[in-house]
Amino acid sequence: MKIDFLKMHGLGNDFILIDTLRHPSINELSLSELSALSQRLCRRRFGVGADQLLLLCPSEVASFRMRIFNADGSEVQMCGNGIRCLARYIWDSGLSDSSPLEIETMAGIIRPERAGELVRVNMGVPLFNPEDIPVKSDRPDDIEIRIDSKVFRLNCVSMGNPHAVIIADDLEGIELSRFGPLIENHPLFPERTNVEFVQVLNPQEIRMRVWERGVGETLACGTGASASAVVCIKQGMADQRVTVHLLGGDLVIEWDGDGPVYMTGPAVAVFEGTIDIS
Repeated sequence: MKIDFLKMHGLGNDFILIDTLRHPSINELSLSELSALSQRLCRRRFGVGADQLLLLCPSEVASFRMRIFNADGSEVQMCGNGIRCLARYIWDSGLSDSSPLEIETMAGIIRPERAGELVRVNMGVPLFNPEDIPVKSDRPDDIEIRIDSKVFRLNCVSMGNPHAVIIADDLEGIELSRFGPLIENHPLFPERTNVEFVQVLNPQEIRMRVWERGVGETLACGTGASASAVVCIKQGMADQRVTVHLLGGDLVIEWDGDGPVYMTGPAVAVFEGTIDIS
């Protein structure tokens, strides 16, 4: 079976997007088959190559539905860079002129809107209840763990998916490939977690490196940038509008300390192609 795909990225966090409105047979695949498809297509040098597979699907409760599969085949609730790319595809393909759009995800209905050449997304309200994140702790902040004699202080929050944010003085010396997977798979996190190391430059700017659950280090993570900004704002280290500098570029995050988080950033189409998945 041959299917069309579009390769897109948000600040270097790259995706293979398949429109199941054009290829409805994809929706008939089982979860295990979709998981295997994601692993096959996302495998760099042996497939198309990407951090994640995005599926644009029909929805019974919103205009469209987004499903997201990591490179390791796991399905995840939400992806900030991914939903910007999905929205850009919907507008550019003429599937809808609505702004904001209503897109169903496993984290609820997300509403991206046009912001000139950029896409602004209502990311929803951050969750701090440990059971909602989830994290096995009686509090979400300042959770101390020790790994290989090194102590980390975690600040946990859900942006539709779990995040562990660690404030650091300097990001250059962080052994992310070593500690990222150990924190991701720590027993504290029953569903694993995304891991962000954050350096506060000033109240308007922070830097971030991210280890994405099921992917590894990526150049950007929209929910991770949102979670990092929320933690810094909550702790009084950043203003309510902050620029997050990632390896792939910048995202602007806004949060008033109470309501939903807003994320603004680019979404870029790279190339389109056809692949035989039979």
